[in-house]
Amino acid sequence: MFLSFFPKPKLFFISFALWALVSVLGWYSVVQDLGHLSLGALFGVHFPEALAQGADPSAQAAFDSAYTKALTIWHYQYMALCYALFIGAWVIYGGQKWAKWSVIGSGLIVFITWFQVQVSVMINAWYGNFYNLIQKALTSPNSITAEDYYSQLFTFATIALIAITVAVLNNFFVSHYVFRWRTAMNDYYTSKWAHVRQIEGASQRIQEDTMRFASIVESLGVNFLNAVMTLIAFLPILWGLSGYVKTLPLIGEVSQALVFVAIIWSIIGTVLLAIAGFKLPGLEFKNQRVEAAYRKELVYGEDHDDRAEPIKLADLFSNVRQNYFRLYFHYLYFNVVRYGYLQAGVLIPLIALGPSIIAGALTLGVMQQISNAFNQVEDSFQLLVKSWTTIVELLSIYKRLKGFEAAINDQPLPDIDQNFIAETAEITA
Repeated sequence: MFLSFFPKPKLFFISFALWALVSVLGWYSVVQDLGHLSLGALFGVHFPEALAQGADPSAQAAFDSAYTKALTIWHYQYMALCYALFIGAWVIYGGQKWAKWSVIGSGLIVFITWFQVQVSVMINAWYGNFYNLIQKALTSPNSITAEDYYSQLFTFATIALIAITVAVLNNFFVSHYVFRWRTAMNDYYTSKWAHVRQIEGASQRIQEDTMRFASIVESLGVNFLNAVMTLIAFLPILWGLSGYVKTLPLIGEVSQALVFVAIIWSIIGTVLLAIAGFKLPGLEFKNQRVEAAYRKELVYGEDHDDRAEPIKLADLFSNVRQNYFRLYFHYLYFNVVRYGYLQAGVLIPLIALGPSIIAGALTLGVMQQISNAFNQVEDSFQLLVKSWTTIVELLSIYKRLKGFEAAINDQPLPDIDQNFIAETAEITA
């Protein structure tokens, strides 16, 4: 599954995780203070001189804007260098047929994911400015100009246009990336066809499961990276905004209350969904197996008069029906927990902000920033909650492909495969 596409998969992914950790720690501990090395100066983007003590608000605002722009340019240069070093090393060292797609392609997807998180940070900052402007206009009529209002809308439109363009191009690239991964698995498995042809549903596993596996792993991997990067970007923001919220309902004063609420609520959801969905992976796996057995008998019946007899088909379809009914039952209570938790989550930030809103401690802009930052952090912590059904499907596909690989390596089939083969043999005998 991985060896066919990635060079030395275990070492590749471990080295990526370690390099990412070193890069992040390096930025926050040392590199961000080395702005004098930035190439932005070649294009007129300089770090501003420090302001004198007691500078007026307009000068402070201009300083903050110039510093943020220069730091962002420096950050992009640093990230590009980190990616170039990692990718260059693995392209040279990996020496694998698909390394250009697996290494360079993976690096590009990760970089775009990081860029999209930065866009979310920019939009969150825009929320504060725009809604503070709205509040000013509503409380003091004619205190803002049309230019002030529409310039904010133009700023958002510019950010959105860039984000949409990047997202569309990224989806196009990911489609090709996933198909190359499928091609790598397909080539590997078909070259071993003599070892795997006896496995139940072998044709389906090569034709369908390879594509689904590559697509789901890529999607979950990107979602996981997005969640981690979002936490890195938004936790400090939410930490700072928590200064506006000193008190929680029923609990009282809590330090960094918003971060505390986001973490606790996400842990509750993860535990609930893990317990409720415990049986689903095995049932999904068995569902694919009973479907494959039924389909295989029908295919044999097209060419052999003694196959696909009504009694055998009835028994095989009975297995299909029973497994689906079990799935429906277990998904019933799973979805009750899942959707109930997600809907309750809409109220959590509003409940947490209740005392601060009632006390008038927030402006509308700050409230929007808090709400957006809280949702970003909460969504990141809830990756397992929102991806559980996809993870269930992935586990089912993984189990089927592991049976393939066991046959290729002349190892005993997994217990779940052996049990199913025995059950099917009794029916078709």
